[in-house]
Amino acid sequence: MSRRLLGVAITAALAVTLTGCGSGGSGSSDNTLEIWIRQAPDSDSAKTAKKLGDAFTKASGVPTKVVALFDDFETKLNQQAAQKQLPDIVINDTAQLGTMQSQGWLQEVDKATLAGGDQLSDLAWKAATGSDGKFYGAPFSAQAFALIVRKDWREKVDMEPPETWEDLAKLATAFTEQDPDGNGQADTAGFVAPAGTKRGYASWYASSLIYANGGDFIKPGAPGKYVATVNDPKTVEAVQYLQDQFCKTKTVNPGAVSNDTTISHEVFEKGQGGIYLVGPYVLARFVTSIGTDKIEVLPVPKGPTGGPGTLGEGENVYMMAGSEQQDAQKKFAEFAVSAEGQKIGMNKDANGAIVRLPVNNQVDMAAERQDPRWKVFQESYANAVYAPPVPSWTPIRQDSADAINAVWADCSADVKAKMEELNTKLTQELQSQKAS
Repeated sequence: MSRRLLGVAITAALAVTLTGCGSGGSGSSDNTLEIWIRQAPDSDSAKTAKKLGDAFTKASGVPTKVVALFDDFETKLNQQAAQKQLPDIVINDTAQLGTMQSQGWLQEVDKATLAGGDQLSDLAWKAATGSDGKFYGAPFSAQAFALIVRKDWREKVDMEPPETWEDLAKLATAFTEQDPDGNGQADTAGFVAPAGTKRGYASWYASSLIYANGGDFIKPGAPGKYVATVNDPKTVEAVQYLQDQFCKTKTVNPGAVSNDTTISHEVFEKGQGGIYLVGPYVLARFVTSIGTDKIEVLPVPKGPTGGPGTLGEGENVYMMAGSEQQDAQKKFAEFAVSAEGQKIGMNKDANGAIVRLPVNNQVDMAAERQDPRWKVFQESYANAVYAPPVPSWTPIRQDSADAINAVWADCSADVKAKMEELNTKLTQELQSQKAS
């Protein structure tokens, strides 16, 4: 048995033991509702999550314990599952739904009986849907991607906001070659890219341009089944475009092929690059660290043969299996998706938002956030593309990141040939998940 199949067998066995076993949370011995969220402990985002938990307690009388974890989040969840001590609630990425649902960790959500469920966007509900068409999470937060650009640099090199990929490449070249920071040194780059393989970042970064060109990694086939399409010419064109930035024009920040977002954020803040394709969650941080008058948010230009499109992401509230507090779980989910819960999570214009774009249509984002740059992300969300609800998106993203990173790190690599190899690998992965 392969290592991957053995892992699936083990987690399936664990899921069977979890079903019907009251967990009571990983450290709870009373009626406290334990809530896990993927955020760094003591961060501004963790503090916002605590505010949400406290507000829920005040409204419902149900005590809460908010646990903020970032590193090895899934590993720690697996450990809790093995001990039959899953938390009651997990606020986690939409892309993790398939993995958690296939392991039997999630309770099904009845959209019709979830108070406020009819106020949530259809696109957000789509990201809470499993491969069987059922809902396994309550939509909580959404985000699309856009370009955060050094406006002062763009004005220094006397160029207009890019409207095409060719314009974008020219702007990146100008940022690299024309000393936009005026220090007399060749120490600036055009693109800031988290292009490493850790947690699939190279794939994550490339996906917005792939979607902006009408490409994809996999697409639906028969109901509940998928076909690998990463060898599609539109996808190849997008990856080739980025390889050209790494290898021909050399407009990407040095060391990008080894970087994750933690390092890339700092690269942008230090003025080592001027174009950052990223989500809205860092906007408030950059406003503070760089200066509000120095940055702007611009939409990702439509690709030459497709688009428009951008990566769509977000978080769902997952009600975990095995909890003895199912009524409290549902009440928390309903509070989190309510207008009040969404506003708390948005945290206005301050750093620490855990609701990036609200999913509740009763929330007026412009009334909550005065920074008009958020509107660009909101408008981009209309064409956002979420990871499909395959049983496990994680290995697909990781395999894609490994292949894409390889063609950026090795300038002699043939992009089309590498994408053909990746397509075969993704087909095999879909077969192993019985999703082909």
